[in-house]
Amino acid sequence: MDQYIGKLLDNRYEILERIGTGGMAVVYKGRDHRLNRLVAIKILKEELAQDAEFRRRFHDESQAVAMLSHPNIMAVYDVSHSAELDYIVMELLDGITLKQYMQKKGGKLAWREALHFITQIMKALSHAHSRGIIHRDIKPHNIMILRDGSLKVADFGIARLTSAAQATLTQEALGSVHYISPEQARGSHIDARSDIYSAGVVLYEMITGRLPYEGDSPVAVAIQHINSIPLSPREIDPEIPEALEAITMKAMASDVNQRYISADAMLADLEEFRKNPSINFDYTSADLLVTGEDEPTQVLGANTPHAVRPQPAHAARHVPAEEPVSRRPSRREREDLYDDDDTERGSRLPVILAIAAVVIFLAGVGVFLFISFFSGLGVSSSDLHSVPNLYGMTITEAQDQEDVKAGQFQIVQSGTVASDLEPGRIVDQTPENGRNAELGSTINVTVSDGSLQTSQGETMPDVRDKDYRLAINELEQLGFSQEAGTLTIREEYSEEYSKNYVISQDPAADTPLEGVEQVELVVSQGPEPEMSTVINFVGMLREDAVRAAEDTLNLVVAEITEEYSADEEAGRITWQSIEQGTSVEEGTSIRFRVSLGPDPSTEPTPSPEPSATPEPTPSGGTEVVTSSVRVDLPRDGRSQVEVVVTVDGVEQYREVVDTQMQLVTVPVRGSGVQTVTVYIDGVEDWSRAVPFS
Repeated sequence: MDQYIGKLLDNRYEILERIGTGGMAVVYKGRDHRLNRLVAIKILKEELAQDAEFRRRFHDESQAVAMLSHPNIMAVYDVSHSAELDYIVMELLDGITLKQYMQKKGGKLAWREALHFITQIMKALSHAHSRGIIHRDIKPHNIMILRDGSLKVADFGIARLTSAAQATLTQEALGSVHYISPEQARGSHIDARSDIYSAGVVLYEMITGRLPYEGDSPVAVAIQHINSIPLSPREIDPEIPEALEAITMKAMASDVNQRYISADAMLADLEEFRKNPSINFDYTSADLLVTGEDEPTQVLGANTPHAVRPQPAHAARHVPAEEPVSRRPSRREREDLYDDDDTERGSRLPVILAIAAVVIFLAGVGVFLFISFFSGLGVSSSDLHSVPNLYGMTITEAQDQEDVKAGQFQIVQSGTVASDLEPGRIVDQTPENGRNAELGSTINVTVSDGSLQTSQGETMPDVRDKDYRLAINELEQLGFSQEAGTLTIREEYSEEYSKNYVISQDPAADTPLEGVEQVELVVSQGPEPEMSTVINFVGMLREDAVRAAEDTLNLVVAEITEEYSADEEAGRITWQSIEQGTSVEEGTSIRFRVSLGPDPSTEPTPSPEPSATPEPTPSGGTEVVTSSVRVDLPRDGRSQVEVVVTVDGVEQYREVVDTQMQLVTVPVRGSGVQTVTVYIDGVEDWSRAVPFS
């Protein structure tokens, strides 16, 4: 059982269930009891909480994200940073990721829907960049589509303030390689335009249904981002508007200076396109080519980088009717751009430029490969660990493996694929099983979406230790329900399981569903409460009744009302809401009525006296009154005892009572001061003088 499930953080946030795991933290579903709303709680992993650098990064993340407030960005409600625990309280989103949405749509979206989504993404980035925050990991997996069609950018898990130190790809493997910008792949300094590049890749994937670059390894894909040009969207689908293609390719320009200067600039072109889908932008494929020089090492302003060369005109220009519309070159024409045959050009400059480009390309590849692969040559063998086989495990199970803990490997989900494995099970991993990797390396895993599972292969899910309402919802998806009589709930007290959580299930988890007609869940009621047996309070004085109910039986006297009574004298109990002998939980409420004496407005009906002579009393008086005597019952294991009460030696009460009642109140009659004696099972318990007045 997860150590945090059921806990209450800062006397406010109750943790309900685990819903996700990231590189640095575990995400839980929780309830904010102060505001009565569901939230997401991100808690720093225990193994990383001991590392000052990880705690610093986690704290920086929370500080950065808490600055953001925008309808297209997942909100952060609270941040806790203490010596014991670091966590962030965030908005709980009800939706699916953009990646899942595209998979449900067959991998490709209509261009109008893609325009709707990319506009919201850029609005979110514009807001973040204006506050100096770069996301650094824009990809469909970090974008949530809500039920109303709105979109929120989530997981600023590796966001940094612009002034913060930058990191290289090989140092932290920041960003997913299919969406990484060329400068991130090179390990150069980045600015807001890196997010624009990644957003361009997301737009490319939405309108074409494929990624711009694929490869056998992350390094191969990263090198393509640095040196290659992707197929234009219209070569994949000629129905894509030319202007939307131009926006996509400009956002994905390898040279940052040819990219959009800011998110706002890209938003302006998107708005122009929305108003007029037939618009043409003055943009050519040559803008995709990286220049022969790397950017100077510098930290750029976030939303409008000051080092970017200003454009001579607005990025979107209408092409006059008489001006020929620029056409994107075909792949063959793009290949001709690199043709070193200059016999028809009359100049050797293209040849020189081509040679320079090749030299720079080879040098870049060499440096990248050296950093990526050969920097480990100086690592001692004691720092290398064999990568374990994680196939078929969940991410949580993988993290609990001894080999993973020994190598301090970080398990990071990089995507989902169609598979016949259960949803969430690992299908592929990088590095592969058996490879040697440095201590603390990241293992990127791809998990199954379960879409290829057959109904015959479905098995009973494991709903133990889940809130029973979530368990019912999960079972209803499989066709079991209380209304249909195929799902029954039985409650039991439990010291181990929190209230409302499933203790056990029948059939057990992983049982094939074929042939299963009935499911039973045993749900915890929490620890079994202490019980009390209610005594007879009628006839007791008000103060004695309250004292016995609250101090002896641990009941709560909720209400005392007054009424006229000819049967009980003023101040004595005439009625109780729980009958004598009833067993109830401690803390149960009980109500009393107390006598005000006879109703003065009612004339008493005279009745003949049996004798004109008043009843004599041992004390010589003539007035006989009733008083209550409290008898505490023994707690020595006897279940029943005989109680006898005498007044001046004359027996007035004899009963066998259950000791569970703990006490009995005995009404006795007398006048003046007389001696009352109590016997329990024939043995005198106490004897004292009692005034009858």
